[in-house]
Amino acid sequence: MLESVGSLTGSPWIYAMVVASVLFDVFLPVLPSGVLVIMAATAAAAGTGAATGKVPHDVPDILVLTLCATTASILGDLVAYRLAWRGGDRLDRALARSPRLSLAQERLGAALARGGGALVVLARFAPAGRSVVSLGAGAARRRARDFLPWSALAGLSWALYSVALGYFGAHWLGATWLATGVSVLALAGAGALATYVVRRT
Repeated sequence: MLESVGSLTGSPWIYAMVVASVLFDVFLPVLPSGVLVIMAATAAAAGTGAATGKVPHDVPDILVLTLCATTASILGDLVAYRLAWRGGDRLDRALARSPRLSLAQERLGAALARGGGALVVLARFAPAGRSVVSLGAGAARRRARDFLPWSALAGLSWALYSVALGYFGAHWLGATWLATGVSVLALAGAGALATYVVRRT
């Protein structure tokens, strides 16, 4: 595994790539930010398997990786929130053309207004859910103190889960593509479950 992706995970630039991917996937949900985080965590797990028990300099540090993913997630949410806040009228007109999107925005605003922080956390795991919640909260002009603390919790939860999947998957299955594949499937499963719960809510 490390030999196959060594040029990616064996460089300090992996942190910058994780930050950029997680930061911008709020606008481009197709970016494989979760897969990238899992691959880097798998590489970190392989490094800690050395006899010394220390992480070598040529693999990512697990704590720095988690911090980078969490910070980028929060910043991305904040940027989307502020952009939607400033362009709220324009976004409202665009949403008004679709009754379903208008209804979804109203329900989201109502959920956030009554302290529906669990919705923000769950949506972070659902495909494109982070985009919908961040942009919706900004367009509905929800107070930052009602949204950002939950956004921080969502980002931390997602980062910890993604890193843990790659890290422990490599320890249990070895630093192989099989471990990465199983971890990615587990991340996708969490996303499917989150989507189901959000829709029912």
